[in-house]
Amino acid sequence: MLIKADNYSIIVAHARGRLLLMWICLLLYVTAFAQNDWVLKQDKEGIMVYTKNLNNSPFKAIKTVCIIDATPAILTAVLLDINNSKEWVYATKKAILLKQTSPDELFYYSEIDVPWPINNRDFIVHLKASQDEHTKAVTIVADNLPKYLPENKNIIRVPQSYSKWVIEPMSNNKVKIEYILQVNPGGTAPAWLINLFATKGPFESFKNLRLQVKKPVYQQVKLAFIKN
Repeated sequence: MLIKADNYSIIVAHARGRLLLMWICLLLYVTAFAQNDWVLKQDKEGIMVYTKNLNNSPFKAIKTVCIIDATPAILTAVLLDINNSKEWVYATKKAILLKQTSPDELFYYSEIDVPWPINNRDFIVHLKASQDEHTKAVTIVADNLPKYLPENKNIIRVPQSYSKWVIEPMSNNKVKIEYILQVNPGGTAPAWLINLFATKGPFESFKNLRLQVKKPVYQQVKLAFIKN
């Protein structure tokens, strides 16, 4: 069948239009993806802290990556030792174990000390640990439960948070840690101010964690649900 010249021009124009539209969509997708990539903000003392913009929040997500001299069992034991977590978690004023439902699952309360004139924050967390039977990597997920306890009128309850630890075993009793945190601190503190100091807490905590895992109380620890 023969196609008239004018019809042929219309078909070509439509094809070019569709191709152009596809390229525009692809460009927008790649641009949006790039804007949500992790950006390295600090690389110091072997601790790398990244931030990432979130589509549904003005507060940046935080990722911390480092290698620590410890076994998966030792590090897991430290992370689950809530009553002593204020020894290494930055700015923690209070940390209380509320309920231990199993060796790998618990609920706890924590209060964060915030400089005046901003009010302290508190949160309640459900913590759950698990290990991949093939890779031996340990994952610990912390979900926020803001309604679990009544609020203190002098402390702002964190309305939303989520964090995850991924602990990958390495040779020579070392582990690689990837820690991700997403949080809305609540209250009226501007997001730009929170984001400005967002890397300090993870960096200081991981420096302290390297010392915490070396304490004698953790050296002979054995956890039934963790295999090194």
